[in-house]
Amino acid sequence: MENISLLSIITIAILGSFGHCVGMCGGIVIAYSSTKVQTGWSKGKQMLSHVLYSFGRVVTYTLLGALFGFVGSVVTFNKTTNGLLLLITGILMILVGLSLLGKLKFLTAIEHSVSKQAWYQRSFKRLIASNTLLSFFLLGMLNGLLPCGFVYFFAITAASTGSILYGALVMLVFGLSTIPALFSLGFFVGLFKQSDFRNLMVKFASILVLGYGVYIIYLSLKYFY
Repeated sequence: MENISLLSIITIAILGSFGHCVGMCGGIVIAYSSTKVQTGWSKGKQMLSHVLYSFGRVVTYTLLGALFGFVGSVVTFNKTTNGLLLLITGILMILVGLSLLGKLKFLTAIEHSVSKQAWYQRSFKRLIASNTLLSFFLLGMLNGLLPCGFVYFFAITAASTGSILYGALVMLVFGLSTIPALFSLGFFVGLFKQSDFRNLMVKFASILVLGYGVYIIYLSLKYFY
């Protein structure tokens, strides 16, 4: 975990959430806001529904982080394998950054659209039709499984920690950092719909991902000398 900067994670996640995440998941947020949230509900209940949805996503991300951290722990046996893991992590981060900038189709090539799976569509329809508070939380957990470039980036980062605990922490911090943008989407829909604004945020985040990838590669080289 000493190679992972929580400040970098928070910065990339916040910038990415105001650009990429709003573009990817904004439609879902608007859909459930207009379908599931009832106009007769108090402001407190409406806010709680959004909070539950957000924490549902965070729970899924945290579990994924623990899983990837476990995978990373399995392959980190000695100094050389630690260096190789960091080297691969840095290269993958650079590929993700270039993909987010539109320079490569790396993410497109590896993405498998979960949303097209029959089980996902059935679950989504049931949850979007329900008005219970629990359904907001479960919908958030379900949508946390959707393929996303930034999820890939932070999953790779989680694996590089070589720890279930720290892997979960990386994804927890990522998930919490995306809440402000998606939570406030309903209040600033006009701003977020401006493609120039979203593109600017994505570019900033992508550059940080690229820089972080280069830094991780630099750290990996220390294990070979």
